[in-house]
Amino acid sequence: MVSLLSAVSEEIEEETMAVETKEYRAEAKFQRVSPQKVRLVLDLIKGRGVQEALETAAFTKKRIAPVIHKLLTSALDNAKYVAGEQGVDLDVDNLYVKLALANDGPRLKRIRPAPMGRAFRYQRRMTHIVLSVAEREAAKGLVTKVEEPAAPKAGKKKIEEPKAAAPKAAKKKTEEPKAAPKATKKKAE
Repeated sequence: MVSLLSAVSEEIEEETMAVETKEYRAEAKFQRVSPQKVRLVLDLIKGRGVQEALETAAFTKKRIAPVIHKLLTSALDNAKYVAGEQGVDLDVDNLYVKLALANDGPRLKRIRPAPMGRAFRYQRRMTHIVLSVAEREAAKGLVTKVEEPAAPKAGKKKIEEPKAAAPKAAKKKTEEPKAAPKATKKKAE
């Protein structure tokens, strides 16, 4: 019984000791746009590959999209720099957007004139944007390299000719009775 428990605990330890992937971050703080508007663009790129996310951000027609494109480029450059400094082998083509957040920043309180001498308050929102890219782990059994099939043996060459299509028997159309010409009503006078 004890050996069974120790075997199970060893399996659990092996599963929890999985290799952690390194994340590379970039932040843009105090951006003068509401977090709700930023999240519209961030939802488009979240979970995608870095190259696809860069293309999506480049062609999105929102005012914040160029800022997100610049931030994503910065995160990619951070990944290259840190990997080079630490001597880690980094596959840039295998990077994806792991985290994309738009947090609330401070708000600017403003006053708008209202009728009859009153004033209405409103808030100008700011956003802190956080992007994080990480390297995708290769799944077990996933083909990463396509191997060419082995060449057929020289002794057994069989040339296959395309089969000629058998002529189809012409179907006779059964003549349908033609519709009678439309009867026109004459007006009685």
